[in-house]
Amino acid sequence: MKTFLKNFLADESGQSLTEYALIIALVAIALIATITLFKDKLLTIFNDINSSLSSAGS
Repeated sequence: MKTFLKNFLADESGQSLTEYALIIALVAIALIATITLFKDKLLTIFNDINSSLSSAGS
């Protein structure tokens, strides 16, 4: 049992997955912060596109 615990604690095979998950979480937080910061400008752009498409379809 002592050998099993020693081997289990020394095993680092899942470490890469944890690091990737942390990187993905940080990127997601950065994207959310950026979108929140520029939400008014993005809404204006999407409304302009919507208006252009509506007038082109008529």
